[in-house]
Amino acid sequence: MLLIHSPLPLEFRSNLPGTGAKMKTSAPGRACGIATVLLSLLAVLHTSTPQKNDIDIYSLTVDSRVSSRFAHTVVTSRVVNKADVVQEATFQVELPKRAFITNFSMIIDGVTYPGNIKEKAAAQEQYSTAVARGESAGLIKATGRKMEQFQVSVNVAPSAKVTFELVYEELLKRRLEVYELLLKVQPQQLVKHLQMDIHIFEPQGISFLETESTFMTNELADALTISRNKTKAHIRFKPTLSQQKSPGQEDTVLNGNFIIRYDVNRTLSGGSIQIENGYFVHYFAPEGLPTIPKNVIFVIDKSGSMLGRKIQQTREALIKILDDLSPRDQFNLISFSGDATQWKPLLVPASAEDVNQARRYVAGIQAQGGTNINDAMLMAVQLLSNANRQELLPAGSVSLIILLTDGDPTVGETNPARIQKNVQEAIAGQYSLFCLGFGFDVSYAFLEKMALDNGGLARRIYEDSDSALQLQDFYQEVANPLLTAVTFEYPSNAVEEVSQDNFRLLFKGSEIVVAGKLQDQSPDVLSAKVRGHLHMQNITFQTEIRVAEKEEEFQSPKYIFHSFMERLWAYLTIQQLLEKMILASDAEKQALETRALNLSLQYSFVTPLTSMVVTKPEGEERSEVAEKPVETENERRHFHLAGPSGKAPGNPGRLGPQGPVHSPSHHLTYHGVRDLLLPDMLLAPSTPDEVDLRIKARVPAIPSDTMTHRHQERKPSGSSADTSQPAKTDSPPAPIQAPPVILTLPGQSVNPLCVDIKHSQGPMNLLSDPDQGVEVTGQYETEKAQFSWIEVTFKNPQLQVRASPEHVVVTRNRRNSAYKWKETLFSVTPGLNMTMDKAGLLLLSSPDKVTIGLLPWDGPGEGLRLLLRDTDRFSSHVGGTLGQFYQGVLWGPPAAADDSRRTLSVQGRDYSATRLLKLDYQEGSPGTEISCWSVEL
Repeated sequence: MLLIHSPLPLEFRSNLPGTGAKMKTSAPGRACGIATVLLSLLAVLHTSTPQKNDIDIYSLTVDSRVSSRFAHTVVTSRVVNKADVVQEATFQVELPKRAFITNFSMIIDGVTYPGNIKEKAAAQEQYSTAVARGESAGLIKATGRKMEQFQVSVNVAPSAKVTFELVYEELLKRRLEVYELLLKVQPQQLVKHLQMDIHIFEPQGISFLETESTFMTNELADALTISRNKTKAHIRFKPTLSQQKSPGQEDTVLNGNFIIRYDVNRTLSGGSIQIENGYFVHYFAPEGLPTIPKNVIFVIDKSGSMLGRKIQQTREALIKILDDLSPRDQFNLISFSGDATQWKPLLVPASAEDVNQARRYVAGIQAQGGTNINDAMLMAVQLLSNANRQELLPAGSVSLIILLTDGDPTVGETNPARIQKNVQEAIAGQYSLFCLGFGFDVSYAFLEKMALDNGGLARRIYEDSDSALQLQDFYQEVANPLLTAVTFEYPSNAVEEVSQDNFRLLFKGSEIVVAGKLQDQSPDVLSAKVRGHLHMQNITFQTEIRVAEKEEEFQSPKYIFHSFMERLWAYLTIQQLLEKMILASDAEKQALETRALNLSLQYSFVTPLTSMVVTKPEGEERSEVAEKPVETENERRHFHLAGPSGKAPGNPGRLGPQGPVHSPSHHLTYHGVRDLLLPDMLLAPSTPDEVDLRIKARVPAIPSDTMTHRHQERKPSGSSADTSQPAKTDSPPAPIQAPPVILTLPGQSVNPLCVDIKHSQGPMNLLSDPDQGVEVTGQYETEKAQFSWIEVTFKNPQLQVRASPEHVVVTRNRRNSAYKWKETLFSVTPGLNMTMDKAGLLLLSSPDKVTIGLLPWDGPGEGLRLLLRDTDRFSSHVGGTLGQFYQGVLWGPPAAADDSRRTLSVQGRDYSATRLLKLDYQEGSPGTEISCWSVEL
């Protein structure tokens, strides 16, 4: 069975008999089920439906303690073998690629088997010895956009219990104004004791906290508790067995993501310095700074490999990005295949006219030809350099080059090293370069080094339905520079071993972190200066703190992971050393590697330079090594590794031996994706001939009535309406259609109002209520008789929800989150709750406000639908195409000859209303017949 995971974190999985998984046997009549646990700081709980006499996961806990952005996560799983034969239990963990594992242990029959972290070479020697004895090699694979995978298996005797415990740590990174902690919950098995606890302590004060879940229902809402004061938050999820059950079934309803997002209080100051146990950390992200104007060149690959969806998504993203340019910005576009072409001879201001011209140019970009990266990059640099020489770049502005490509160079200069050298010499430290690699056909190592050489960074864009959103989100991260040439200064007699203290750029929504050690005889008062350049002037922030007072902040909270700041310093220093190694010469690289290795060993971090060796119970003969794959190697290492026999080594997630039956194995793998170099993890492998394949697919429900074209509506029976049209007796009556919009009007207790839109040109203002702080717009396609999109905008909280037939995109603080229809969602944000059920009904609600619903109706008259609840909460200022009907509708008497026809007046305008039978879509497909007053707009 092949395990295909979502790119999201932490997962707990168990493949058990009776769940579609085959059993692997160690001898005739002896069966081994497989239980798996996947987790991550993003955190994941995942197992499958248990059967009697199988391995049972009776306890699964995740305890994450976030102390001043530093997350210390402990995942503990307890299993028991209820069968009367030996079974194999597998503990599998997915963790974020920037996290470092710090400890792992198994407790079997009261004996602890720890993991030991060693230098990679020493661990490799032990592994090589095992291979020489004829034991199998390891397995390597990446597990998604952000994840690495750790896995270990062990045999469990009948009635025996095993406890697995994994610890890993990570410094949460601020991105677009929030820190994010993500957990995935997928037990696929009822767990007697399932509990997640997330403790957050931020001395600066918590300014914002929200939770989001893709599995939560109203029945599960009581299992989630959130307590919070000024500096602390505790989120607990502890469902009972009955809450975990699917309605009317014995399987679990838990299947999805659990996300916590938060931010802290900030001022226009030199940042926050925090001290604990002789170490300090300095967080710098001042509020209120003006944005620096930028000059940006977009360099876009339009080679033949971009044909189809890639170029379409690139065009879509670029058009959105152009709309976000500030009028103070300058920009230009270069598209390239075998040759490079610039849109304009010079940079142009981001005026409405020039942006509209650029949009038209982008819409016409077509993919064909080779890939000439060298010429395109040099053309971009030349544009900026010429403008600089001619003094056309505004004083104090920031110049950026953003390269998007999906392949290696094939035309012109094709040697990556020479291209890197050419670009670095041309830029000469004047501009920042950001490289986006689209898909896995591009050399990420090439792009990463070229970006780091020139003060930027690289990012992989994954080929998926949200690729355009990935591009937009990346741009938003670099769209608003606040400071350049940022340096941190501390008294030389107060601190030592300080991490990186100078940075080229600070962007809005991000944060700079510096950490170090206090000297033994450091002063009672620690001062710090932060210098940088604003648009037209230099600025210096000065901060002083009393060391003793700051140390007290971390001494009282009982639940906080103490002595964390020293580990935070070591973590940050190692990450920065690994990044410097990418750029260093051979002579410099050795010194950097030695220091990073020593810190990794001293603090027991599994890094690219170390490996973890897990000891095994006696009788477990096999060994396996697994390296942390490097992001730069993913494009050429997809799931490939051969064992001694030349066959692909076993994947513990796969069942069904094809060759000789092997004894149960004890194995570990550590899979992952990392922007830097990644490490080895050693342990025992799976059977060489096994492959476990699990394919998760979501098949949309198909309505029983597939007729979706428009038909003539039927009037309710008993109506005195004139039916002079001759009835056709040779065919069944046409199905009743669902109207585009159903409105329940105040005081209209008998029939609702069904609105049929016949005339629409461009986006429509459907409703707006300034007192409620909400606006709804939409694009209605009269030919298809459906909305192509509906957008809901809230003022407080500032949030936008855009629904299309494909998905829902929620935008907060320039951050985009995409959700598929009919995947449950439960989001609690101050001032707004957002829920979606499995029928696809998305409800946006808040106390004392109108509830707005969106639905992907797939019954007759399919398309997006809008619904409104609690409409008595509209203010007297509500307006818009639909909002007008909540402004005092006056109903005329029924027509004398036909009581199914009436006239209603709205703000001095008369509408003819006819009572018809329609399908009510508000509770989802297949809908129910209702009688309503139909109005055409």
